[in-house]
Amino acid sequence: MCAHHVTVPGLTDCSETPTIDPICRPTCQTNVAIVYDQDKVKGVSSYSIKGVENIKKEIYEHGSITGAFTVYEDFLTYSSGVYYHQTGESHGGHAIKVIGWGRESGLEYWLCVNSWNNNWGMDGLFKIKMGDCGIDDAMHAGLAM
Repeated sequence: MCAHHVTVPGLTDCSETPTIDPICRPTCQTNVAIVYDQDKVKGVSSYSIKGVENIKKEIYEHGSITGAFTVYEDFLTYSSGVYYHQTGESHGGHAIKVIGWGRESGLEYWLCVNSWNNNWGMDGLFKIKMGDCGIDDAMHAGLAM
């Protein structure tokens, strides 16, 4: 684990962490009773979801979905509450997992899981204002075999 966009005592900055190609093994590392070829789930198609009510329905009926949005400088220092872009330059696009929604302080938000680490945000989670940073236009899900 490394510190991604935050300073955490005992963790090195993620930019200093060497990367390696993982080894793909056809066995489960923690449960030998699971047969890899029988446990795989394959996606057969993907689709975009448009409109807040349709996005909510998809999450409610099928679970988490993938979202994407533009990351701005002020997002890097997010720690709690509902994020909405206020200042700073764009750092590009970022994909996340959207797991729910809610309302806080009069703002409707998407509840999301970030990939950076559990020392960032709210233990790796964040709330982003619906419609902010283009997130409502970049929601996707898929169908499995």
